[in-house]
Amino acid sequence: MLNRTIPDVTLKTRVRDESVGGANPFRWQDFKVRDEFAGKKIVVFSLPGAFTPTCSNEQCPNFERLYDDFKAAGADEVYCISVNDAFVMYQWGKNLGLEKVKLLPDGSGAFTRRMGMLINKDHVGFGMRSWRYAMIVDDNTITHWFEEPGINDSGDDADPYGETAPEKLLSALTGESAAEA
Repeated sequence: MLNRTIPDVTLKTRVRDESVGGANPFRWQDFKVRDEFAGKKIVVFSLPGAFTPTCSNEQCPNFERLYDDFKAAGADEVYCISVNDAFVMYQWGKNLGLEKVKLLPDGSGAFTRRMGMLINKDHVGFGMRSWRYAMIVDDNTITHWFEEPGINDSGDDADPYGETAPEKLLSALTGESAAEA
């Protein structure tokens, strides 16, 4: 994955717009990934799904906790991408109390598929989801890649988490070893 250009995909997001009015003042807005990441250093982590245990209790909160450290280390932004729709991602972020990490809905799995990380989780009732991975993207080019082991294993419900922990990405940004971080 290193030195690969990220996929040219447009994600469908919802943004708050008070001019819409009513109880649901949001409008659809296209998020053109390459346009948004151009000229920036971006931390991206992907996970199997909103409201799932490891994603909700560990991974997303830990990236939120270390957000300011990522910014201090030179990251322009931290994004979480998941194969969920914009409505689910919004409610999940609200439920977690996220204020800094930005959530990106990959509802159809287009970005995840082009990353080669779309897997079938039918055996646990999820359908098509993302394998857990993370990367640092500099001006649309992947400079650091982290992936949980076992993507080619089939039929088990293991959900490994460790290789994509935020501390590992932060160490890559700062040039420290993971043991030093």
